[in-house]
Formats: sequence, structure tokens, C-alpha cells
Amino acid sequence: MKYLLVSDIHGSAPQLRKVLDYFEQEKMDMLVILGDILNYGPRNGVPEGLDAQAIVDMLNPLSDRIIAVRGNCDSEVDQMLLNFPMMADYAMLVDNGTRYFLTHGHKYNEENMPMACDVFVYGHTHRQKIERKGDVTVCNTGSITFPKDGNPPTFVTVENGTLTMHEL
Repeated sequence: MKYLLVSDIHGSAPQLRKVLDYFEQEKMDMLVILGDILNYGPRNGVPEGLDAQAIVDMLNPLSDRIIAVRGNCDSEVDQMLLNFPMMADYAMLVDNGTRYFLTHGHKYNEENMPMACDVFVYGHTHRQKIERKGDVTVCNTGSITFPKDGNPPTFVTVENGTLTMHEL
């Protein structure tokens, strides 16, 4: 399976469109969304191309190919618009025996991993990384809309167990 992992869309339709273009071009199997889908939150500025309905219109047709978790800016109202579950604090994905713990990062993070996994994947901080910490690979997808520390917008792909960071 080929997975595309993205976090912190924050309602930016143009940024999501670029990610979904890559998703289709590369014939990815599953889209993993690590929270903060529609809303931009009070600490962020208004993102370019803020359009929650456009995000819904882009994602709902892919609902059978999406795994999503709730971010700190996501709400029950958002769930009413989206045709895939996105209110869980985490999801577990097992692919070829590798256990991926998927979360947004505001509850569970590198300092608070609630269960054993091989790969811990999160967003929330908007700071991308892929690094080894003991027996666990830690991956932060960064943000496609509000990257921090002067970094570019990023997302991650997983293919045959290899995590690859991509600039948008």
C-alpha cells in the first residue's frame, strides 16, 4: 500500500488541491489526515484560500480511502460535513507488520506515547521531522498551510515501509 500523510490543512483549499493532485498522480492508495482539517484556529492567521466547503467537496469523494484523526481545531460540526470518521484522538495502522500510531499531537506526542508502536506519526507543531528515537521512528508531517521555523509546506508518503518527506 502507498499512503500519503498530511496534517494541519487549516481550511486552505489551494494547498489541499496540490496535495490531492500528488495523491492522484502517484496513485496513492490511502490518504491519512492527522487533524486540523477545516478550521484555522485562533493562533493562526487566515490561510490563503480559506474555503471549508471546498475542502469538504475535495475530501468527501475520497472518503473510502481516508483515515483521519481529530486535531485541536476540529469539532463535531466539522464531522457533520465530512463523510469519513475524524473525531478519534488516534488511529492504529498496521502495514506489513509495521505498527503506525497516528495522532494529531496535542494529546499524544513524543513525550506521551500511550502504546507500543514502530512508527509514531503526528502533526500539530507544524515542524516536520523524521528521526529515530530508540526503537521508534518519529515522524511529524509538518503543515501544508502554516509551516513553522521558515520551513516549506510538507507532507509525507509511506511506501514499502519507507517514510519520505515531500515539499509542497
